[in-house]
Amino acid sequence: MVLHPLVAYNLTRWAGALLELSQFQNVLESKKMTQDAISKLEEALLINPRKHDALWCLGNAQTARTFSAPDQNEARVYFERASQCFQKALNEEPGNDLYRKSFEVAAKGPQLYSDLRKHGLGQLGMEAAAGARAGAGPSASIGGKTTKKNKCSNLKYDVCGWIIFAVGIFAWLRYAKSHAPPPPLPQ
Repeated sequence: MVLHPLVAYNLTRWAGALLELSQFQNVLESKKMTQDAISKLEEALLINPRKHDALWCLGNAQTARTFSAPDQNEARVYFERASQCFQKALNEEPGNDLYRKSFEVAAKGPQLYSDLRKHGLGQLGMEAAAGARAGAGPSASIGGKTTKKNKCSNLKYDVCGWIIFAVGIFAWLRYAKSHAPPPPLPQ
Protein backbone atom coordinates (compact mmCIF):
# COMPACT_ATOMS: atom_id res chain seq x y z
CA MET A 1 0.00 0.00 0.00
CA VAL A 2 1.45 3.34 -1.08
CA LEU A 3 0.68 6.17 1.29
CA HIS A 4 0.01 9.62 0.02
CA PRO A 5 2.70 12.28 0.73
CA LEU A 6 0.05 14.37 2.47
CA VAL A 7 -0.04 11.70 5.20
CA ALA A 8 3.64 12.38 5.96
CA TYR A 9 2.90 16.10 6.03
CA ASN A 10 -0.01 15.62 8.46
CA LEU A 11 2.01 13.30 10.72
CA THR A 12 4.80 15.88 10.86
CA ARG A 13 2.39 18.69 11.78
CA TRP A 14 0.73 16.47 14.40
CA ALA A 15 4.10 15.64 15.94
CA GLY A 16 5.07 19.32 15.98
CA ALA A 17 1.86 20.16 17.80
CA LEU A 18 2.52 17.40 20.34
CA LEU A 19 6.01 18.76 20.98
CA GLU A 20 4.67 22.26 21.52
CA LEU A 21 1.92 21.05 23.85
CA SER A 22 4.37 18.91 25.82
CA GLN A 23 5.94 22.14 27.10
CA PHE A 24 2.78 22.83 29.12
CA GLN A 25 2.56 19.39 30.77
CA ASN A 26 4.04 17.91 33.90
CA VAL A 27 7.23 15.88 33.49
CA LEU A 28 5.56 12.51 32.99
CA GLU A 29 2.96 13.78 30.50
CA SER A 30 5.65 15.72 28.66
CA LYS A 31 7.75 12.56 28.26
CA LYS A 32 4.72 10.66 26.93
CA MET A 33 3.81 13.40 24.45
CA THR A 34 7.41 13.64 23.25
CA GLN A 35 7.53 9.89 22.69
CA ASP A 36 4.21 10.06 20.79
CA ALA A 37 5.67 12.84 18.62
CA ILE A 38 8.76 10.73 17.90
CA SER A 39 6.53 7.83 16.82
CA LYS A 40 4.58 10.10 14.45
CA LEU A 41 7.78 11.51 12.97
CA GLU A 42 9.29 8.08 12.47
CA GLU A 43 6.09 7.04 10.69
CA ALA A 44 6.29 10.14 8.45
CA LEU A 45 9.91 9.29 7.64
CA LEU A 46 8.91 5.76 6.66
CA ILE A 47 6.65 7.34 4.05
CA ASN A 48 9.24 9.90 2.94
CA PRO A 49 12.76 9.37 4.37
CA ARG A 50 13.95 12.65 2.82
CA LYS A 51 11.28 14.85 4.43
CA HIS A 52 13.56 17.54 5.82
CA ASP A 53 11.01 19.19 8.13
CA ALA A 54 10.21 15.83 9.74
CA LEU A 55 13.93 15.19 10.22
CA TRP A 56 14.36 18.62 11.82
CA CYS A 57 11.33 18.10 14.08
CA LEU A 58 12.66 14.66 15.09
CA GLY A 59 15.95 16.32 16.02
CA ASN A 60 14.02 18.74 18.24
CA ALA A 61 12.15 15.85 19.87
CA GLN A 62 15.44 14.07 20.61
CA THR A 63 16.81 17.30 22.07
CA ALA A 64 13.72 17.61 24.28
CA ARG A 65 14.38 14.10 25.59
CA THR A 66 17.83 15.11 26.84
CA PHE A 67 16.41 17.39 29.51
CA SER A 68 14.71 14.48 31.24
CA ALA A 69 17.74 12.20 30.90
CA PRO A 70 19.02 11.18 34.34
CA ASP A 71 22.69 11.05 33.36
CA GLN A 72 25.25 12.44 30.94
CA ASN A 73 25.59 9.20 28.93
CA GLU A 74 21.88 8.94 28.15
CA ALA A 75 21.74 12.64 27.28
CA ARG A 76 24.73 12.22 24.95
CA VAL A 77 22.86 9.48 23.05
CA TYR A 78 19.88 11.79 22.54
CA PHE A 79 22.12 14.67 21.44
CA GLU A 80 23.84 12.36 18.94
CA ARG A 81 20.47 11.29 17.52
CA ALA A 82 19.38 14.93 17.33
CA SER A 83 22.61 15.88 15.60
CA GLN A 84 22.15 13.11 13.03
CA CYS A 85 18.59 14.27 12.32
CA PHE A 86 19.66 17.90 11.96
CA GLN A 87 22.51 16.86 9.64
CA LYS A 88 20.13 14.85 7.44
CA ALA A 89 17.69 17.77 7.30
CA LEU A 90 20.55 20.09 6.38
CA ASN A 91 21.69 17.65 3.68
CA GLU A 92 18.20 17.74 2.18
CA GLU A 93 17.97 21.54 2.34
CA PRO A 94 21.51 22.96 2.56
CA GLY A 95 20.47 26.61 2.45
CA ASN A 96 18.24 26.43 5.51
CA ASP A 97 19.79 28.54 8.27
CA LEU A 98 17.46 27.12 10.93
CA TYR A 99 18.70 23.59 10.20
CA ARG A 100 22.31 24.78 10.26
CA LYS A 101 21.85 26.56 13.62
CA SER A 102 20.06 23.52 15.07
CA PHE A 103 22.95 21.30 14.01
CA GLU A 104 25.49 23.67 15.58
CA VAL A 105 23.55 23.87 18.85
CA ALA A 106 23.19 20.07 19.00
CA ALA A 107 26.97 19.76 18.73
CA LYS A 108 27.28 21.95 21.84
CA GLY A 109 24.46 20.10 23.61
CA PRO A 110 26.43 17.70 25.81
CA GLN A 111 28.46 20.57 27.28
CA LEU A 112 25.31 22.63 27.85
CA TYR A 113 23.66 19.63 29.55
CA SER A 114 26.70 19.19 31.79
CA ASP A 115 26.75 22.89 32.70
CA LEU A 116 23.04 22.93 33.50
CA ARG A 117 23.38 19.88 35.72
CA LYS A 118 26.30 21.46 37.56
CA HIS A 119 24.19 24.54 38.27
CA GLY A 120 21.34 22.62 39.82
CA LEU A 121 19.00 21.86 36.92
CA GLY A 122 19.34 18.15 37.67
CA GLN A 123 18.01 18.65 41.19
CA LEU A 124 15.24 20.89 39.91
CA GLY A 125 14.20 18.24 37.37
CA MET A 126 14.10 15.59 40.09
CA GLU A 127 12.00 17.88 42.30
CA ALA A 128 9.61 18.56 39.42
CA ALA A 129 9.24 14.85 38.76
CA ALA A 130 8.61 14.16 42.44
CA GLY A 131 6.06 16.98 42.57
CA ALA A 132 4.29 15.62 39.50
CA ARG A 133 4.09 12.15 41.04
CA ALA A 134 2.74 13.60 44.28
CA GLY A 135 0.17 15.69 42.40
CA ALA A 136 1.82 18.96 43.38
CA GLY A 137 2.97 21.70 41.04
CA PRO A 138 6.36 21.58 39.38
CA SER A 139 7.90 24.04 41.82
CA ALA A 140 7.03 22.01 44.92
CA SER A 141 10.00 20.64 46.79
CA ILE A 142 10.38 16.99 47.73
CA GLY A 143 9.76 17.56 51.43
CA GLY A 144 6.76 19.81 50.83
CA LYS A 145 8.51 22.90 52.27
CA THR A 146 10.12 25.56 50.12
CA THR A 147 12.71 27.98 51.32
CA LYS A 148 13.01 31.54 50.10
CA LYS A 149 16.22 30.66 48.25
CA ASN A 150 14.57 27.66 46.60
CA LYS A 151 11.61 29.80 45.47
CA CYS A 152 14.00 32.34 43.97
CA SER A 153 15.95 29.58 42.22
CA ASN A 154 12.74 28.05 40.88
CA LEU A 155 11.63 31.45 39.59
CA LYS A 156 14.95 31.86 37.78
CA TYR A 157 14.55 28.49 36.07
CA ASP A 158 10.90 29.18 35.29
CA VAL A 159 11.83 32.46 33.59
CA CYS A 160 14.69 30.81 31.68
CA GLY A 161 12.38 27.99 30.63
CA TRP A 162 9.79 30.41 29.28
CA ILE A 163 12.47 32.32 27.38
CA ILE A 164 13.75 29.10 25.79
CA PHE A 165 10.19 28.08 25.02
CA ALA A 166 9.41 31.45 23.40
CA VAL A 167 12.54 31.24 21.23
CA GLY A 168 11.52 27.72 20.19
CA ILE A 169 8.00 28.85 19.28
CA PHE A 170 9.40 31.81 17.33
CA ALA A 171 11.75 29.50 15.40
CA TRP A 172 8.94 27.04 14.72
CA LEU A 173 6.63 29.81 13.46
CA ARG A 174 9.35 31.21 11.18
CA TYR A 175 9.91 27.75 9.82
CA ALA A 176 6.18 27.10 9.34
CA LYS A 177 5.69 30.44 7.54
CA SER A 178 8.60 29.74 5.20
CA HIS A 179 7.15 26.35 4.23
CA ALA A 180 3.56 26.88 3.15
CA PRO A 181 1.40 23.76 2.97
CA PRO A 182 1.16 22.02 -0.40
CA PRO A 183 -1.86 22.85 -2.54
CA PRO A 184 -4.77 20.42 -2.32
CA LEU A 185 -4.63 17.58 -4.78
CA PRO A 186 -7.33 17.32 -7.45
CA GLN A 187 -9.85 14.67 -6.73
